[in-house]
Amino acid sequence: MARRLTSVHPHRVAVLALEPVVGFDLTIPPTVFGSATRSDGTPLYEVQVCGLEVAPIRVSAGYSLIPDYGPEALAEADTVIIPGTHIPQPRNDGTLPDDLAEALDTIRPGTRIASICTGAFVLGAAGLLDGRPATTHWQRADMFRALYPKVLLNEDLLFIDDGDIITSAGLAAGVDLCLHLIRRDFGSEAANRAARHCVVPPWRDGGQSQFIERVVPDEGSEGTAPTRAWALERLGEELSLTALAAQARMSVRTFSRRFKAETSQSPGTWLLQQRVRHACHLLETTDLSVDRVAESAGLGTAASLRHHLRSELGVSPLAYRKTFRAS
Repeated sequence: MARRLTSVHPHRVAVLALEPVVGFDLTIPPTVFGSATRSDGTPLYEVQVCGLEVAPIRVSAGYSLIPDYGPEALAEADTVIIPGTHIPQPRNDGTLPDDLAEALDTIRPGTRIASICTGAFVLGAAGLLDGRPATTHWQRADMFRALYPKVLLNEDLLFIDDGDIITSAGLAAGVDLCLHLIRRDFGSEAANRAARHCVVPPWRDGGQSQFIERVVPDEGSEGTAPTRAWALERLGEELSLTALAAQARMSVRTFSRRFKAETSQSPGTWLLQQRVRHACHLLETTDLSVDRVAESAGLGTAASLRHHLRSELGVSPLAYRKTFRAS
């Protein structure tokens, strides 16, 4: 797992707008990273939106914008993000325009590079994804595979972190990617603060595939959201399916069906994920022993906590705490 950043200087993010740029994608990094602060309000990131020149850039939604920076921002960035774009060459024939290729060549070795949505086509055309796992918008997966067969594409995921290269699925998955990078850089407390400011969940369950086709709850149903909120306050307690259904005032069968329709998960799977997530939060923010963390999160024993962390994150509780423990 990556080390968290500890520098007192803001981490510089360059967002490269390539016309026609997807406007929604372009606004995500400045908004999310711009909301990331230390507990005293000090900004953690400096975000610079740049173009191949400081000139109007067409947006796919029917307007234009002028970036504050030109391609020189790429050479000074710690992280470069390429939002979704309809730029023709990477989208149609797998090549890069000369000016874009020259701009990408100025990125310093070791700089972290990320894409949102169809920005992955640019990384693919640059050869940065060959032999590596990546994702993009599920509707563009077949086109992407045809152009870039060397890339290990997985359109089921919201984002894929491959160390120095990170790709996200379409549109709003860019929010998930940016929050993940904040969490990776500065820990979950900083990511949670940014998520609260943006009024978005700090983590979304499931992957991109849940948005391709999803069962809609019966119209007029009360839903299971109040019960989920109730359960989150009691993760350390024994929460059986029967108890959850009773709290929702539904039969077990009705509760299970509605729960799956609303979350794309069974109650048991969802509850386990929340317990693991709460255990991670406790490892990051408290001095509780691993045994106490497991008990408080409702996972029972330290052995159970170790098993689930290994299964979901590939690390032990102590390794996770060492990596993500807040300063």
